[in-house]
Amino acid sequence: MPRRILDRLNASLETWLPEQRLFMKSDTATRFVRLRPLTQAMVLSVAAGLFAWSTVVTALLFIDGISSGSSMEQAALSQEAFEHRLDALATERNARATEARDAQNRFQLALEQVSQMQSALLASEERRRELETGINVIQSTLRRTMAERDAARADLAATQTASAGAPSPEVQAEEMAQTVDILAEALNSTAVERDQASRDAEAARFEADKIALEKRLLEERNDEIFTTLEGAVQVSMAPLDRMFKAAGMNPDTIMSEIRRGYSGTGGPLLPVSLSSKGAADLNGDGARAETIMKRLDEMNMYRIAVDKLPFAIPLKGGYRFTSPFGYRWGRLHAGIDLAGPVGMHVHVPADGVVTAAEWESGYGNVIKIRHDFGVSTVYGHLSKIRVKVGQKVSRGDWIGDTGNTGRSTGPHLHYEIRVGGAPINPMTFIKAAQDVF
Repeated sequence: MPRRILDRLNASLETWLPEQRLFMKSDTATRFVRLRPLTQAMVLSVAAGLFAWSTVVTALLFIDGISSGSSMEQAALSQEAFEHRLDALATERNARATEARDAQNRFQLALEQVSQMQSALLASEERRRELETGINVIQSTLRRTMAERDAARADLAATQTASAGAPSPEVQAEEMAQTVDILAEALNSTAVERDQASRDAEAARFEADKIALEKRLLEERNDEIFTTLEGAVQVSMAPLDRMFKAAGMNPDTIMSEIRRGYSGTGGPLLPVSLSSKGAADLNGDGARAETIMKRLDEMNMYRIAVDKLPFAIPLKGGYRFTSPFGYRWGRLHAGIDLAGPVGMHVHVPADGVVTAAEWESGYGNVIKIRHDFGVSTVYGHLSKIRVKVGQKVSRGDWIGDTGNTGRSTGPHLHYEIRVGGAPINPMTFIKAAQDVF
């Protein structure tokens, strides 16, 4: 730059930044350094730039710390709510299953009572018909006997002189009267039995009507219970379906694999429950109860699947989310980084088997765990490894401590999820559970 331009700049800045001299004295001489206005302006500009940069960086770090703390608290609350929701669903499922079994037992008992009353009613009706037939026979016999008696009296007058050794008319009339008395007594007894049978039949019909009313009320109550159960199961199942789909897992495939692993059967077989009509109860309340039990069984299988898939975060409190999943400087960062002090407990988020627990270049101390459904997880940069290869671990077990081993700039946990061997963003599973619970 030409000297005259520098001189003009110094002259224009002289008003605000007068020339300064810095004196340096030694034992033999005194020297000074002259600070011209332009030099002072440059130094002040650099200092102001450094101050502004420091302020911006500090603000960014402070905001990042606040957002990370908030995410940690939300994750902890979501995890706790998720576990409480599962426990509540299991308790409600058990209560509804117990109510359904009790209602089914009461329904079967009512059907048995109705069947017994119908049998008694049919037997009473058969007895009544038999009594009516007996009464008709006795009446016919009585009429025939009376006709024979009248005929005998007519013949008696014509044959009195021909039969000297025969009984007298008075004796024959007395015998006939005794016969009539016997038949009358038998007729009265039959009439009493007929009246009693009629009363028994009427009582049986009244009891049958009463049982039919109780059965109808029980059916209405069962229908209300079944409707409530069906609604509760539907409301509970829909979010679980969405959660697995959001995590990229096919619910039908998961259900099939769970059924294959939990398909044991056995035990004695009880007789088929029959209705009052003698047919197996395969429709109506029985079919609805069977459908509800199947849906509750699916909910239970979802609970098992939740324990086998990494929906939880491996650290509990006191960490910061420092690096996401994705490409950095042209290379794939296959997981997420959760920063925290050395020694934080690392918990496995799902049931599985340890496939590696060793030192590996880049990862440092690393643990690899194989879960069901082709899912595996990786935990890198650990300070301590607390599991062995081949060891089975359950959801929530303590498997290691955070550290700063391998290629790491500070203590943190590098966490990966792989499906079929390919890395995916762990936040896919974590956010899927948070969106539902």
